[in-house]
Amino acid sequence: MKKKCSIFWLRRDLRLEDNHGLYMALKSGEPVLCLFIFDSKILDKLNDNDDARLGFIHSSLKILKDELNSIGSDILVEHGDPTEIWKKVISKFDLQSVYFNEDYEPYAILRDKQIQALLKKQGVESYGFKDQVIFAKNDILKNDGKPYTVYTPYKRKWLENLTPKDLASFNNKKYFDNFLKINNLSFPSLKKLGFVKSSISIPSTKVKKAIIQNYDKRRDIPSVDGTSLLGIHLRFGTVSVRKLAQKGYELNDTWLSELIWREFFMQILWHFPHVVKGAFRDKYNKIKWKNDKKEFEKWCQGKTGYPLVDAGMRELNQTGHMHNRVRMLAASFLVKHLLIDWRWGERYFASKLLDFDLSSNNGNWQWVAGTGCDAAPYFRVFNPETQQKKFDPDYNYIKKWVPEFETDDYPSPIVDHKMAYHRALAAYKTI
Repeated sequence: MKKKCSIFWLRRDLRLEDNHGLYMALKSGEPVLCLFIFDSKILDKLNDNDDARLGFIHSSLKILKDELNSIGSDILVEHGDPTEIWKKVISKFDLQSVYFNEDYEPYAILRDKQIQALLKKQGVESYGFKDQVIFAKNDILKNDGKPYTVYTPYKRKWLENLTPKDLASFNNKKYFDNFLKINNLSFPSLKKLGFVKSSISIPSTKVKKAIIQNYDKRRDIPSVDGTSLLGIHLRFGTVSVRKLAQKGYELNDTWLSELIWREFFMQILWHFPHVVKGAFRDKYNKIKWKNDKKEFEKWCQGKTGYPLVDAGMRELNQTGHMHNRVRMLAASFLVKHLLIDWRWGERYFASKLLDFDLSSNNGNWQWVAGTGCDAAPYFRVFNPETQQKKFDPDYNYIKKWVPEFETDDYPSPIVDHKMAYHRALAAYKTI
């Protein structure tokens, strides 16, 4: 006999506490079974079988499995095409309803529509909830009903609309008795998924209060412990954005502003999905890029001869993280100094960053390239030497990641700054 239950479909919300969609599922009163699908359409596109992000998801799911086992329940973990997996789930269980938290990326939107249509054919209702952001979709619009394309007024409206209710946590634990009583569900190993454990370590979810309190003063200095490193946890939902926003609201406006930036780019992606394939402003698709493959490879390896750029790229390659100030410089260098299409850099960051998020990665690359909505003016070109003198004057960060700096083994600059600056201006002016 099929077990009667509702399903909560985990995606980028890998936690049992303060989880909006899971809260609504448990509160409904039906026994709830958690489901996670390792989507083969996504996994097949990953370049490395030791991708640390995949390992992080796997270990996070194991934590959830242990938590659920301790209260007499379990998690169903599957691998394959979501449509085929859902057909299998429908045949195995007497489904009452399906709950999930919304995802705003183009692929996720399409996938969810297909699954909801499949469920509806079977007479199963499905319900989506807002969880990975404070405000989404059309929550923050201009007075004329159009979406914001400039950050500052968006932030102002975001803060005006914020209420204590928006930051309130969901007390999921109150309804934990409503998890389906089930055990011994299989859990695929990393090896079975086609992956191995990465040597890259994942930062903790625990952040010192002082880091948030001093964020505005220390966040631009790459050699100090001045940022939270919570990006991967926000990306996969092992922390609640409501709790983080509450901390920012109480402790540091600048830290809260970074969360608002994240939501700004999410709503840009929602309203203007064409940014995934090209420039936000179409005229910038006409830029004549130089696209030298050898120079791109040197940039990827951190061998450009510009030490702050190289330090950032090596930190990225070795840890899956790059300090935000250095990200801006490294991105600007690729686009403006080497005249390489920003999409090349966007893809490289996407393959390496632990905290890769489509909307933020795309939005920030377009901001630097001057092709986006709230973009830096095209004539702004970060000077690597000036940036180094300002943010790493004692070469502490550089020496950590570029040990051969100031030796004969360190390469000469691959391009002259002054020449590159004028070449970039000329390329942009033509369009």
